[in-house]
Amino acid sequence: MDARLSASLLAGLVLLLHGFTAWAIVEVSMEDRVEVFKGDTAQMTCMFTSDDGIGALTIQWFYVLRTGEKQKIYYQDATMQVVDRATPFTDRIMVNVTAATGEVVLTITDVQLKDQLEFICLVKSLTDGVSEGRTKLLVFERPDFPTIEGVQTGIYVHEEMLSKIGSCEVKNGFPKPNITWYRNNAPLRASDVVKVMPSTTTESSGLFSVRSELSLKVMKEDKDAQFYCEVTYLVPGGTRMTETGRINITVYYPSTAVHVWVESPKGKIKEGDSIMFNCHGNGNTPSSVYVIRHKDNEYALESNMFVLENVTRLQSGHYECISMDMETYEELTGNTTVFVNYLDRAVVMPTVMEVAQGEKLTATCNALSSLQTHTAWFKENRKLSVGHTLMVEGATFDTAGIYRCVVTVPEIDGMETMATLRVNVKGAPEFMNPKHRVMEESVATTVDLSCHVRGFPAPSVIWTTSDGKVLKTTSQTEREDGVHSMVSVEVTSDLTAFCNASNEYGADAASFDIKAKGSGVIIAVIIICILLLAILGSVLYFLYKKGKICGRSGKRDLTKEKSSKDNIVVEMKSDNTEDAVLLGVNGEKLPPSNQ
Repeated sequence: MDARLSASLLAGLVLLLHGFTAWAIVEVSMEDRVEVFKGDTAQMTCMFTSDDGIGALTIQWFYVLRTGEKQKIYYQDATMQVVDRATPFTDRIMVNVTAATGEVVLTITDVQLKDQLEFICLVKSLTDGVSEGRTKLLVFERPDFPTIEGVQTGIYVHEEMLSKIGSCEVKNGFPKPNITWYRNNAPLRASDVVKVMPSTTTESSGLFSVRSELSLKVMKEDKDAQFYCEVTYLVPGGTRMTETGRINITVYYPSTAVHVWVESPKGKIKEGDSIMFNCHGNGNTPSSVYVIRHKDNEYALESNMFVLENVTRLQSGHYECISMDMETYEELTGNTTVFVNYLDRAVVMPTVMEVAQGEKLTATCNALSSLQTHTAWFKENRKLSVGHTLMVEGATFDTAGIYRCVVTVPEIDGMETMATLRVNVKGAPEFMNPKHRVMEESVATTVDLSCHVRGFPAPSVIWTTSDGKVLKTTSQTEREDGVHSMVSVEVTSDLTAFCNASNEYGADAASFDIKAKGSGVIIAVIIICILLLAILGSVLYFLYKKGKICGRSGKRDLTKEKSSKDNIVVEMKSDNTEDAVLLGVNGEKLPPSNQ
């Protein structure tokens, strides 16, 4: 019994020692995970310890199928290194073993999404010791930049259902990105008034696209809110975040008050102006209709504006702006008061006045106005006086003419009216130009004579000459300051013309003495011409008698010795006798024998 017990104990000790040695010979450790971007290279390190040398070890790599089964991809012992054929990693893996440090490194190139698997490193010694380690390979892909789109239509605050605000979308990420909605920098969580509906699409590439729609119970305050999305996604070693742009939504909310005011003109209003009314409620629902009411008149507004053109004082009064929401039929009213200032036409009394010379002139001018007025009198653009009454002492012809009464309202530019007064000063004609003029004009020319005479009633003007002849008037114009008359006279000799003016108060005349230049010279020239012709005729007759002119029979020899007397003889013959009288150059009478 003792021998058998001893043998059993020895055998058990051997087995125990053998088992302890097997557990202690090989030990493998690996990282829980290895993270890498899609398309990059992944390295998984398998750390081992063993009392046996590397030649006594067998190293194998496996990956775990989706079903949980293991698939070998690599085998190595003291005599061979084999990469398994027909696996997804056949052409993309490489294994490096460093015995000194106890490292087995599996390298996978061009990592794809399908490579996200669990990998097993198994190390076995010749003494039947075996150990394995596991590492998960995680693959990542950055998503595209996210986009956001808001609703294009307005949202009514009185909607009972939640209203869609917008949608966010991020595409082509791995693993699946997350979308969070924000309103004014505050995250929105699902509740009774907030609804977020995410949806995920797996693309043919295996990447994920995520879309999220936000719906809210919209409030008036949301009209100024900014909405955006935050996208978070995983990368090797951490998490990244990006944001979309901000969007606003159009929120329609009903008015609680209506205001109406005069947009233009600024300040006081006068007749003839155009009044622009602005009517606004503090809401913005497009279903609101605005109407302006004044007395029995109603005017529909477009774009909250209304213009009354060329207003009169009758359009003064109370104006109401009425807003009605066509969906809720709620009616609100605002009001304002308008006063249209007026200035009636100026009235001058009298409008035409006739006064005698030396008399006093008095006229008045008034215009009814809603504001204080200023009145001034003008004549020929020269200010005469200020005030409603015009007074002129001692009227003269210079007093006659057109007077303007101008009434203005100093408080409003351009508010002005005007009326005129015609003043006639009665009296005998009075010449404006000199009453006696002396002129020298050439003979055979035409002279225009004019006279300007004033008086009231307008004088009658007649032109005459000193011998009583009446001249035809060329033109005659009645002007404000008198009568202007003109006549044309042909100069043949000295002449005196008269401008005769008369009315019921008297008569007067102006004279024009015209001296004809050039008549004495012409007579002298005519006499000289007659004498020259007489002398020329005598010389020709003398030559004819002496035979010096061809055609007479008694020709004298041209070579005959010249007479000792060089006196030139002229034959003078009267019209009623045949006798000829010869005169010498000194006027001496010669006897007939010397002819």
